[in-house]
Amino acid sequence: MIVIQFLLILAVLLLLVFFLRHHGTTRAAAGVKIGFALFLIFGAVAVLAPGAVTDLAKIVGVGRGADLVMYGLVVAFGFATINTYLRFKELELRYARLARAIALRSAESPSPGDTDHDGTLHQS
Repeated sequence: MIVIQFLLILAVLLLLVFFLRHHGTTRAAAGVKIGFALFLIFGAVAVLAPGAVTDLAKIVGVGRGADLVMYGLVVAFGFATINTYLRFKELELRYARLARAIALRSAESPSPGDTDHDGTLHQS
């Protein structure tokens, strides 16, 4: 059981460091796609050849293949949660920057209805 514990903790730490350092980059997006594809392939193998997953589970120190799949799901869920959180934070920042830019733009240039015929500015 020690091998799988080490592998799972290492996987979680590596995912955390990778996505905190490279989130929003092309490299991270490619890593997400590759990881997702590998996870789907692992899921297909688990359905089509459960004995192979059980053999792999025994190699890494887990009793059953179903447990190995569950551990993989836990790591994948943690990854998806971190990825979603970072995306929302990125969107919040973009919306805040957009709101600031709109506020600055509207404060700098008065709208056409705010001036008199002689060009003086109204205070509303």
